[in-house]
Amino acid sequence: MTTATHEETLGFQTEVKQLLNLMINSLYSNREIFLRELISNSADACDKLRYAALDNDALYEGDSELRIEIEHDREANTITLRDNGIGMNREDVIANLGTIARSGTAEFLKQLSGEQQKDAKLIGQFGVGFYSGFIVADEVAVRTRKAGTDASEGVEWRSKGEGEFTVADIERDTHGTEITLHLKDDAKEFADDYRLQSLVRKYSDHIEVPVRMPKVETAKDDEGNDIEGSEITTWETVNEATALWARPKSDVSEDEYKAFYKHVAHDFSDPLTWSHNKVEGKLEYTSLLYVPGRAPFDMFDRDGARGIKLYVQRVFIMDDAEQFLPLYLRFIKGVLDTRDLSLNVSRELLQQDPKVDKIKGALTKRALDMLKKLAKDNEQYQTFWNTFGSVLKEGPGEDAANREKIAGLLRFASTHTDTAAQESSLAGYVERMKEGQKKIYYVVADSFNAAKNSPHLEIFRKKGIEVLLLSDRVDEWLMSHLTEFEGKSFADVAKGELDLGDVEDEEEKKAQAETAKAKEDLVKRVKEALSDGVQEVKITHRLTDSPACVVLPEHEMGYQMRRIMEAAGQPMPEVKPILELNPDHALVARLENAEGDLFGQLAHILLDQAIIAEGGHLDDPAAYVKRLNSVLTA
Repeated sequence: MTTATHEETLGFQTEVKQLLNLMINSLYSNREIFLRELISNSADACDKLRYAALDNDALYEGDSELRIEIEHDREANTITLRDNGIGMNREDVIANLGTIARSGTAEFLKQLSGEQQKDAKLIGQFGVGFYSGFIVADEVAVRTRKAGTDASEGVEWRSKGEGEFTVADIERDTHGTEITLHLKDDAKEFADDYRLQSLVRKYSDHIEVPVRMPKVETAKDDEGNDIEGSEITTWETVNEATALWARPKSDVSEDEYKAFYKHVAHDFSDPLTWSHNKVEGKLEYTSLLYVPGRAPFDMFDRDGARGIKLYVQRVFIMDDAEQFLPLYLRFIKGVLDTRDLSLNVSRELLQQDPKVDKIKGALTKRALDMLKKLAKDNEQYQTFWNTFGSVLKEGPGEDAANREKIAGLLRFASTHTDTAAQESSLAGYVERMKEGQKKIYYVVADSFNAAKNSPHLEIFRKKGIEVLLLSDRVDEWLMSHLTEFEGKSFADVAKGELDLGDVEDEEEKKAQAETAKAKEDLVKRVKEALSDGVQEVKITHRLTDSPACVVLPEHEMGYQMRRIMEAAGQPMPEVKPILELNPDHALVARLENAEGDLFGQLAHILLDQAIIAEGGHLDDPAAYVKRLNSVLTA
């Protein structure tokens, strides 16, 4: 037996402790996924060695037949899984098995409570499938050595999942990694040949690395009886061991596509849809792209790991090759296998290769077409939109070439339904436009209720004109890049002059002009009372129930974006609003008849109320309260 030296006991990172606690003490709905996760990790290790050996085949150490082996010991109640992949040194072991080096993990864990903690889907969210071993094991031992290092540099890692682990140096003749699971009493079912083989075929049949298990064969006499002592153990490949993406689409079943997605994405749930495509010609590549059914915990971390798996002529090159899809499609998972790149390609070379841009353009269109096809199923697409919609909204600002395609995929809340559900498409809006309407109207606010109840909508509701209700943080930025759709321009109802197109007749416009002329004196008095507080005062006809509203110049940054920028510490230049008064409202009539201090107080109250209704914040709330109390008690 190998003697362990330089043994030390270390504590898990806090996030790992919490994760292990969830796994060990929770009831998981599908415990068998531990084997899929461990096999996937081993396959990745083999892929990494194959890639590293392109420059240095000595790393194979005379054993270039990459493989994964699984065996069990029913008496000892253990399962052992080993590979001859890249392996780990002591630093790798401590880093990979003692910490979760992913941003957002701690925040994600804080959000987990109740039934969420009992969900096996947790594992895919972290991308750290190794820890799934603790679902079935009360102790896990890892013995490993990095390819190309001396036999004396082997490492043993051992833990019972109770908050700490031990690491020791050992002698190890072979490179790669061996994991031994000491099964819990209620997990003995997994120490069974048939059970393990069925799990390999169920979850890992598509993995290119062969997964082998021992098979005992016994010689037989002339009468067909076993000859005692003639047992011979051979290794039998259990999985099909072919790259699924390289097979014709007609030969791949729906279940196989789903199983492959779970391997690629380390996800427990099924994908919403996928697109398998082979291209031949100037560029030769095969792509298999998936739209996940749920979001990873770090989806909004734009600097986080993202991208698809890159292979060159079936040789694994890298995980998370982000150069082949734009940032707004970072939720897409899958595989790209091409002949057009060199085997020694690196991330830096990818950024300089013009072929990468061509493949990226083609894959982007493929992904958008896949979403367009998914949009034909309203229920499925709504599931997608609720999960990834706010990320897709980044598209028009990042990808001008596909702006029209992306616009067709966008969904918004609208006064058509008056619900918070973002289910109205721009194409649907255009179909419902009133006769004579020339623009697509929208309003931006900090929340759905603020948008729904905005005073700017009053005339639109009266006229039956639909308005899009935008309340996501990205919405105002989105609309600054989305200028038109199907020849219809966009108009923010809270900016610039009110323009209803030909929906209003000439008589209405003439009456409005006459009213404005009759109120010129009032407008002048209010502007003098408010002084530098406003840019301009006008009579408006966009209001039916509210006495006043504030409007920004047409090309000025909106209130929502200003607040986001200010919250981020960005100094913003002061912008004075335009105050618009409803000439038919009782408060405006009272204002017109007021004199002296009362006029000034009422004018300021109307301005402050209009700012509040817009979702804005008053510079001096106490002054507003004081003025209001003074008027109420007068």
